[in-house]
Amino acid sequence: MTRTFLGDEDLEPESFAARIPKGFTMGVSTSAFQIAGAVEEGGRTASTWDTFMAKPGRIADGSTARIAADHFHRYPEDIALLKELGVDSYRLSVSWPRIQPGGKGPANQDGLEFYDRLLDSLLAVGIRPMVTLYHWETPEELQQAGGWLNRDTAKRLGDFAEIAGRALGDRVEKWVTINEPTTVTLNGYGLGIHAPGEELLFDALPAAHNQLLGHGYAVMALRSVGVSGGVGITNVHSPVVPARDKLTDKYFASVFDVIANRIFADPVLLGEYPKAPFGAGRVLRSLREVDSEDLKIIHQPLDFYGMNYYMPTRIKAGSPEIPNTPDGESEVIKKVPFSLEPFPEFAKTGFGWPIAPEYLSVALNEMSERYGEAMPPIYITEGGVSYPDARSANGRFHDDRRIDYLAEHLAIAFNGAPGIEVRGFYIWSLIDNWEWAAGFSQRFGLVHVDFDTLERTPKDSYHWLQSVLAARK
Repeated sequence: MTRTFLGDEDLEPESFAARIPKGFTMGVSTSAFQIAGAVEEGGRTASTWDTFMAKPGRIADGSTARIAADHFHRYPEDIALLKELGVDSYRLSVSWPRIQPGGKGPANQDGLEFYDRLLDSLLAVGIRPMVTLYHWETPEELQQAGGWLNRDTAKRLGDFAEIAGRALGDRVEKWVTINEPTTVTLNGYGLGIHAPGEELLFDALPAAHNQLLGHGYAVMALRSVGVSGGVGITNVHSPVVPARDKLTDKYFASVFDVIANRIFADPVLLGEYPKAPFGAGRVLRSLREVDSEDLKIIHQPLDFYGMNYYMPTRIKAGSPEIPNTPDGESEVIKKVPFSLEPFPEFAKTGFGWPIAPEYLSVALNEMSERYGEAMPPIYITEGGVSYPDARSANGRFHDDRRIDYLAEHLAIAFNGAPGIEVRGFYIWSLIDNWEWAAGFSQRFGLVHVDFDTLERTPKDSYHWLQSVLAARK
């Protein structure tokens, strides 16, 4: 990428470290299913992603996460990488079907003991854990009963939160109830490109409500067992712009903004769903008819709000001619009355996503304008980039483009926005992982993983961040 506003001198470790605000948390993120492997060990049962990845044609490279990066067995090595990197905090997720097989009933002690060891090892090297309860691993038994289209799944998440909070709550600094309910709803239930593979389009919106309801139950459960850490939620936010200066493009951009951003943030932060743009009420009908008691459960006081940012979205009126989405192809998207258009003015990631750090500033300002005093402190809980990293002749991975990407996004997060307190940034991700429907084709890690040998090799971006954090201290 071409850097937008930082010069070479700005990337010097001491110079960049001087930009980091006092008390700002620097962290990295991963998720259990993407790195753990050992899908049938330790009492773990299947999730919707185990089922989805086993179906031919669902995963771009035909791979599975059965081994992934084998973090289940190699976590001491990964914690050593975290220690050497020098981060303040590590955002991880716990596997629901590993801790509570089937999504109901008592805890699996083998699963809890794994996370006991993991958390104790992190604390022993001075790294504060941020734990995500639900990072897309729905137990398959719950999916067979309807998954997130069944409101009972929300109560089941509350039960799981109580188990995890009671067992681990004395060692977790921050809890995230749900990661990206937007992505689960749109990709998993709307477009069929993620698990569970449903193609319901706008009829997927009950899955959004039930996830938010699950968030509310989870917050209450965590607090009922007296966890010592703060509690929040994480969602991906994408600023939406019209492709052209036309009323139809502006209209559908506003519709998509409501569907992708506001129906997930408004109930959590304001206790109500947003009003649909004129003429789009039918699309949001299921959300207008929800019980007011549900909204009270969803609208829990939060200690922080997690925001994932990767890219903006450009909307053009008219059904798409090709079935492309940012995360894969979906034939059913051709039935939608608008299309997701590219940003030719921006460089692209390995995924083909536009590299637009300035839109992180737009996202933060939108949150400030929309939610004002209702907005708790924000953590950027994911921000990172995939590139097809290649080993050079000297055995190293020279990923200068990733360094540029991270530096520009971090610099914007340091500056924050009026009325918004940004307290930290978690880079996605520590190590290369199994990237959902993209399989092993997309590498986001600061550390390269050879998925044949499982060897870990820190990339130049790891060494750059390591130098920055050392200079800060």
